Amino acid sequence: MINKICQGIEDAVAGIEDGAVILVGGFGNAGEPIALLNALAARKPRELTIVSNNAGSGDEGIGQLILGGCVKKFICSFPRVTGADAFDKMYEEGLLELELTPQGTLAERIRAAGAGIPGFYTRTSVDTPLAEGKEVREFAGLDYVLEEAIYGDVALVKAAVGDRWGNLTYTMSSRNFNPVMAMGAKITIAQVGEIVDLGGIEPEQVITPSIFVDKVVEVEA
Repeated sequence: MINKICQGIEDAVAGIEDGAVILVGGFGNAGEPIALLNALAARKPRELTIVSNNAGSGDEGIGQLILGGCVKKFICSFPRVTGADAFDKMYEEGLLELELTPQGTLAERIRAAGAGIPGFYTRTSVDTPLAEGKEVREFAGLDYVLEEAIYGDVALVKAAVGDRWGNLTYTMSSRNFNPVMAMGAKITIAQVGEIVDLGGIEPEQVITPSIFVDKVVEVEA
């Protein structure tokens, strides 16, 4: 019997190793898997690479990982947002690396990993510092920059509802980076507000199919 339900949040994040590439769902605080991130920070891993839309806000979630000295590098679109004091301080002190990636490019780099596509060409970032050191090719008289897929070791996502197989659905703006992050990692761990019986999610309401999910843990809202 397939059962991906973890008995506790600590069990869900067990086994995440130092140096892992972690894909983190969420858009600002909307849909960020705070409980999973806090539990991971409590384990005090080191040298993590965090791939997310932003670099955290406040001292919870991603912010807690930064304050705990767990993060070596960020790949994100908006590192300096309101409340990103932990990132600002450590970046200015040279303690964090940053790879800045346009938002649409970031989403496609992760989606490409899940789809088995090693890279793609895009007009975004042509003739900007973000294109430095990258291959540029001409198609139909226009230049395009080669962007490589981002493969995660672990994805941490937040969903509204899940079942024991790992099918997930989301609420409103929480359906942002979470579905694409779930596709791009070797192991996907989902924090859900409610676990229902099989069939409790109507097939047409499944946004992330179970094939992309390895662990599910229920966390009260």
